[in-house]
Amino acid sequence: MPVCIISHPDCNKHVMGEFHPECPARLGAISDQLIASGLDYVLRQFDATPIEKSLLSLAHEQSYIDFVFDNAPDDGCFALDPDTSMNPYSLAAALLSAGAGIMAVDKVMEGDFGAAFCATRPPGHHAERNKAMGFCIFNNIAIAALYAKQKYQLDRVAILDFDVHHGNGTEEIMRDKEGVLFCSTFQHPFYPFSGTGNHPTHIVNTPLPANAGSTEFRNAVTENWLPALKEYKPQLILISAGFDAHAEDDMSQVRLYEHDYRWVTDQIKLAADKYCSGKMVSMLEGGYALGALGRSVVAHIKGLIGD
Repeated sequence: MPVCIISHPDCNKHVMGEFHPECPARLGAISDQLIASGLDYVLRQFDATPIEKSLLSLAHEQSYIDFVFDNAPDDGCFALDPDTSMNPYSLAAALLSAGAGIMAVDKVMEGDFGAAFCATRPPGHHAERNKAMGFCIFNNIAIAALYAKQKYQLDRVAILDFDVHHGNGTEEIMRDKEGVLFCSTFQHPFYPFSGTGNHPTHIVNTPLPANAGSTEFRNAVTENWLPALKEYKPQLILISAGFDAHAEDDMSQVRLYEHDYRWVTDQIKLAADKYCSGKMVSMLEGGYALGALGRSVVAHIKGLIGD
C-alpha cells in the first residue's frame, strides 16, 4: 500500500535560537533529499492539521497543558526548560506536530495508506506528563498511540524508538498504561540519563555504549525488539524515528549510517506485515547533521515503502 508524508510549513516558524540544533533547516534538508531521491513522485503529501486541545490530555496533565498555552509568548521567547523554548509560533507548531500523529493514525487505520511518516517539529519523545524536555513540548508519539487505542479500540500498540537519546517521556507516560509496548535503543550514559533502572515487562530498554556501531545496534534490535514484537503481536506499530545516532551527527558518539536505518526499518516492516497488516506510523524525533538527516530519512522511507 502507498505511504504518505505529513508535514506543514508553519513548523518552520518554531525557532529556539540562531544556533539551536533543533532548527527549521532540518525539515528543508528532508524535503530536499526526498526530491533528489525521486520518492516525492511516489508519495502522497498532506498538510498536518492542529490537534484538538482536549486530545493532549491523553498523555499530559491538564495543568501542564494550561501552563504551555498560558505562557505561549506574543513576542520574544519563553523558556520551558534550559534546552526548550517557545517563540510566538511555537505553540502552533507543537499543535501541528501532535496533530500530524493523529492524522497519520487515521490514514493508516482507515486503510488509506499502509504507512505514514510525520516530518514535523518540534519533536516529542522527551516530553513527560507534566514537563517539557530536550527540545520537546508535547509527546507526539505517546498521544498518537493512546489516540489509536481509544478511537480504534486496539488492545496492543507498539512504540519503537531508535533515537540516540532514551525516550524518557514516552516511557514515563506509558509505564502505567496497559496495551502499549515500548522498545528503545539509546546511548548510555547519555542525556537524559534514564532508561537503565527497573521497568515493567512492557518496557524494553537496550542501552548502547558510546562508539557502538552497526553490529551493536543490529544485535540489540535482533535480540530484544524482535522477540518482544513476536510475543506481543501489535495491532499497530509507531516509530520514534530519531537519526542522531548517525556517524556524522555530533550529538552523540554512536556510529550508524543510512544502511542501518534502512535495515531497522526493514525489520520493523517485516514485523508489521506479519502482525498488523503493515500498519506503521513514523514520527520524526532527532537528527541534526542536515545532510545525514536527509539521507537517513530517505532510507527510512524506502524501508516503509518496502520492495
